[in-house]
Amino acid sequence: MIYPFSSAQNRILNCHCPFIALCILLATATYAPAQERGLVRNESEAFEGYTLYVPLRGSETLLLNMQGEVVHKWTSQHHPSNCAYLIPNGDLIRAGKVLGNEVFGSRGPSGGRIERFNWEGERLWDFVYSNDSYHQHHDIEPLPNGNVLILAWERRTKEEAIAAGRKPDTVSDQGMFPDTVVEVKQTGPTTGEIVWRWSTWDHLIQDHDFSKANYGDVAAHPERIDINLNPRARPDWMHTNGIDYNPKLDQIVLSPRSFNEIIVIDHSTRSETAATSNGGKAGKGGDILYRWGNPANYRAGAPEDRTLHQQHDARWVQPGSPGAGNITIFNNGSNRPDGKYSSIDEIVPPINPNGSYRIVSNKSYEPVNPHWSYITPNPTDFYSSFISGAERLPNGNTLICDGPNGFFFEVTPDKQTVWQYNNPVTLPPAGPEGPHSVFRVVRYAKDYPGIKLR
Repeated sequence: MIYPFSSAQNRILNCHCPFIALCILLATATYAPAQERGLVRNESEAFEGYTLYVPLRGSETLLLNMQGEVVHKWTSQHHPSNCAYLIPNGDLIRAGKVLGNEVFGSRGPSGGRIERFNWEGERLWDFVYSNDSYHQHHDIEPLPNGNVLILAWERRTKEEAIAAGRKPDTVSDQGMFPDTVVEVKQTGPTTGEIVWRWSTWDHLIQDHDFSKANYGDVAAHPERIDINLNPRARPDWMHTNGIDYNPKLDQIVLSPRSFNEIIVIDHSTRSETAATSNGGKAGKGGDILYRWGNPANYRAGAPEDRTLHQQHDARWVQPGSPGAGNITIFNNGSNRPDGKYSSIDEIVPPINPNGSYRIVSNKSYEPVNPHWSYITPNPTDFYSSFISGAERLPNGNTLICDGPNGFFFEVTPDKQTVWQYNNPVTLPPAGPEGPHSVFRVVRYAKDYPGIKLR
């Protein structure tokens, strides 16, 4: 990775004489060497707060101040299932791994448990969501009511997949693991009640075999998922890697990486209506309300119309931040036609007052192009092939996590880098993950009520 320039160096680059700019830049540039770890840059334009992150395969969740000092940490007995969040009362909600699940495995994004710790580090909840039929993976989302949304795989046998219209030669002997979302309410130190459920399997369509279930016109039903997307014969069909919740809309956005698109579903339904095409504020039950990134998935575009390339971390911009209600996406960039490079893309969804989204018949969901994107001047200088994420901050800056390298950096709206920290925690590599890898980071304002520092 080429390290981003400081704000002062960016201003030099923007002067009217490129030759003079280059000479000054070469004389004054202070590049951070690849091996430098810890705080690299902290300028006055950065958003003041605390950064939360979880080194992959470690046991600790760390809270940093702007000077790159660890000011608080929580220790678990379990490796992370990638993510952790600090809620307003000061508790940490964390996903962890369950070992020994013979159906879903325990490597990579596999998780299986949700833990809650208080500020002092006492574990208050250890809820296992893992058996032969379902298994938490990748991400979770704490809700304002104290419950937690869990992203999970659910097992469907090879026979069930073929009966649902999947082409037989694209189903492994293990079957398929479509995604489900459940909302769990804590009922005890190790127990929880599932109070809401949504399943991909209830919202399928296919035009492969009229004698099988879900047969219909894929192009006429963009609200449904073609079961023959991603024809690789592997159980992890969708590889959804992120979940986020919008309390104002009462909607959920998911990031199915293998589909190269994001999808939005309605959380205002009951579990019964979430399995149908009716009910909820938008009146569409659990069908897809909005999807973006790959219109070919619903026959509204060609492969060259794809804008997302194995993306991660789709999330709404929070109220009080510039662009509130927009969606930001870490577009990893694998298999881009113009080269491998990553971007952070911000889109403005075409939403109606009732929470549904506008789409013209036989056309793709808008927008055609992002409202704002972060790309380095030489695009291929910044490429993060997997994991990673980005978050819009209240001052308009964007905090970016280059996950494989464990580089965290904050850029202004005009793309100047004003803060950077390189994760110094070194852990044994595992598969594609490097020794410093981090799935995602979160920045909390210095006055966030969940920060209980004395």
